[in-house]
Amino acid sequence: MSELSKADPELFEMVQKELARQNDGVELIASENFVSRAVMEAQGSILTNKYAEGLPGKRYYGGCGFVDEAEDLARDRAKKLYGCEWVNVQPHSGASANAAVYLAVLKPGDTLLGLDLSHGGHLTHGSPVNFSGILYNAQFYGVEKSGPLAGRIDMDKLAERAREVRPKLISIGASAYVRDFDYQRFRAIADEVGALLWMDMAHTAGLIASGELNDPMPHCHIVTTTTHKTLRGPRGGMILIGKDFDNPFGKVAAKSGRVKKMSELLDSAVFPGTQGGPLMHVIAAKAVAFGEALKPEFAAYAKQVRANAKAMADAFIAKDYNLVSNGTDNHLVLIDLRNKGISGKKAERILGEADITTNKNMVPFDDRSPMVTSGIRLGTPAMTTRGLKEEDFVALVDLIDRVICNPDDEGISAEVRGEVQALCQRFPLYEN
Repeated sequence: MSELSKADPELFEMVQKELARQNDGVELIASENFVSRAVMEAQGSILTNKYAEGLPGKRYYGGCGFVDEAEDLARDRAKKLYGCEWVNVQPHSGASANAAVYLAVLKPGDTLLGLDLSHGGHLTHGSPVNFSGILYNAQFYGVEKSGPLAGRIDMDKLAERAREVRPKLISIGASAYVRDFDYQRFRAIADEVGALLWMDMAHTAGLIASGELNDPMPHCHIVTTTTHKTLRGPRGGMILIGKDFDNPFGKVAAKSGRVKKMSELLDSAVFPGTQGGPLMHVIAAKAVAFGEALKPEFAAYAKQVRANAKAMADAFIAKDYNLVSNGTDNHLVLIDLRNKGISGKKAERILGEADITTNKNMVPFDDRSPMVTSGIRLGTPAMTTRGLKEEDFVALVDLIDRVICNPDDEGISAEVRGEVQALCQRFPLYEN
């Protein structure tokens, strides 16, 4: 970054400080990861200069031959990675991908059924403060408060809810749900009520690609994802279809009168429906990340992500922490801190002061506000990328516990911060 240091030393200093923060601290935010130098190089390439509205071979600008090749490479690799028939790699984010799905399949006021945000769902799955809840009639299902399914979705109750509200679209996926999904049962429910089934696999895309979690592609009509998080690519989005199908809304091609494929509606919903020009440098970085995810090393990484999460969950349980659903199937652990007498907000702050980055998070049936919360969400993808194994995450649980059990002890915080920095020195992030 020698050019940046000369051209804009003020911003360069900020970047260097962020590099030091990432390198010297423990990153446990479940939605974050560390990309390879190759991904960063592609994202910082000259492809940022190119406008390329449209699709490869069908652009509205000239000079797109080489970026067409880059986008085709990204699409081909994504298809191979997920065994799907169609993909659009242009969405700028997961939220952008989701917006395109809504535009393609719903009209304002139509009913959608999704996992409640306070139960681990996502903002774009119908929250009243988000466009998805403002434009559409958002209805929700949730997790159980007690009993053998505590913290889990009761599929029988979900079926009852679907029969009650008769949604046009049912969404799966979450930002803080620690269990896998029964896609076959979801599809049976969707078929019964005449709904399309959509999976937002943003959090678990890398684990699904590697076969560590159930595959939504054979069962869901549409799948969306981010390309970062467990997939370990650049920040961006993507839409996929396992097997393309005629759209069920009767929309036809203007000239031929043939029924359009669902993929065509989604392509149009991305551009020109919700976006202008695609970010070709980010698409190139996606291609790099998809290529990395196709390698055997990535499968080993994903397996380690889950093993680390299980080790971390077991260690917390042994220390009398209340975990939502009492464990995890994926990469994250959601902790209800109410029996520890501390809010999620305070836990996030004091852990941050010890160089352990987490995020406060609502837990199901929370009695605190979203800005305070009763829980914290922890994830293993980023530190697994750095090379940590199960025993290292058990050690991290000890450090976290020391901070939480001594929330106002600056001496303990300083001791833990020193141990965190020593740990991070053993697992350097970006070596020169």
